[in-house]
Amino acid sequence: MNGTAITAGGPRKTSNDGNQITGCRARVLRRVGVAALAAALLAGAATPASATPTDSSASPTPGSAAARADRPELRQAMQAFVDAGFLGVQLRVHDEQGEWAGSAGASRLGQSAAPPTNGRFYAGSNIKTFTATLVLQLVAEGRLTLDDAVAAHLPELGLDERITVRMLLQHTSGLFNYTGDFNPDGSWEPGIPSAGDEWLDNRFRSYQPEELVRFALSKPARFEPGTTQSYTNTSYTVALLLIEKVTGHSYTEELRRRIVKPLGLTGTSLSGDRAQLPGPHAHGYYRYEDADGQEKVVDISRQNLSLLAGAGDLITTTRDLQTFFTALNGGRLLPDTLLAEMRTPHPKMSYGLGVFVEDLGPGCGTVLRHNGSPPHGYGALMYSSPDGRTSVTGAVTWVDSATRGPAANFQTLVDGLVKEVFCDGKSDPLATP
Repeated sequence: MNGTAITAGGPRKTSNDGNQITGCRARVLRRVGVAALAAALLAGAATPASATPTDSSASPTPGSAAARADRPELRQAMQAFVDAGFLGVQLRVHDEQGEWAGSAGASRLGQSAAPPTNGRFYAGSNIKTFTATLVLQLVAEGRLTLDDAVAAHLPELGLDERITVRMLLQHTSGLFNYTGDFNPDGSWEPGIPSAGDEWLDNRFRSYQPEELVRFALSKPARFEPGTTQSYTNTSYTVALLLIEKVTGHSYTEELRRRIVKPLGLTGTSLSGDRAQLPGPHAHGYYRYEDADGQEKVVDISRQNLSLLAGAGDLITTTRDLQTFFTALNGGRLLPDTLLAEMRTPHPKMSYGLGVFVEDLGPGCGTVLRHNGSPPHGYGALMYSSPDGRTSVTGAVTWVDSATRGPAANFQTLVDGLVKEVFCDGKSDPLATP
């Protein structure tokens, strides 16, 4: 899912690949069963980072250090997700009050233990920011330019020669989204199964990046390159292939060498063909009806995300996401000129090169963000101030279904959480550090 990532209602809606949809397109999307979030079935109590589920009800003495660390407003924001029907949520905030982490709800369906506060999760389209950063690092080294024709580097694909590196990262390539896309007349063109019961039956299938791209290229382009903007996983899988061609190394090697190892991201990896989340983690679920009409619930913490190579196959933690996004926005991964390019949004979707740029309004300032989710059951949040000093990272789990359930107030919950952190006189103009 989700680029503005995991929207499930309100004024913004998104598909499972992160593409924003509104109006009649949203209705079409619901009819074809592609993404909008579902409600979870289990509620639980919010727990601060330093507490166990059993002592979450204890109230610190007002004005004490424990009370300041407890951040009841953040616990309330987490609990709002659980009250709305999500199974579990984990959250990490860094701001002028320091760092805080907590979780709420349940880690497993039918159990009471809260999610681990730094457990691993499928972060989906958050990887697009990592992919864009790798490409821009190659630009900084003079091995690419943003205006290079991608076809010149990957002639074997037969890409439109007008598609540039910038267009890949900005979602202005016009390439068909291999997980499904809209036709010019507004009708839905199915892609590789990425949602619903058909996806469930194929959730352990392994895909090669070239296979995904060639499938997309078998479909007509959505528009002339560079003429408009439309979110597509295909562009970022092509970007993965571009990284590999230019460096002569695998995407995994480059990600580890350039980002994971220098930043000490001990909980971050690519899903690839792995069919199980490693280490402590919360569980996501998919609910369906079998041939006999019996309702079944499947634990989908086991799924193969090679379906979203370079575009949605990230496994990470809230701490690692915070470390990465803080380093990026603090100027540690890119030179100022390329960071400015990254954060220059196209007017249609307010999407730059691998990040959304959002103005939260008076008293709040600008935030950079990129949320995400794999096909079902998991969602991730990644927000930062332009200077990297304030950040919110988090993950949610739920019980999904082919109809994608209610949870129509998800974006409202996210907006409330983000404004709780960023809108307290901390307006910060969009500028490079």
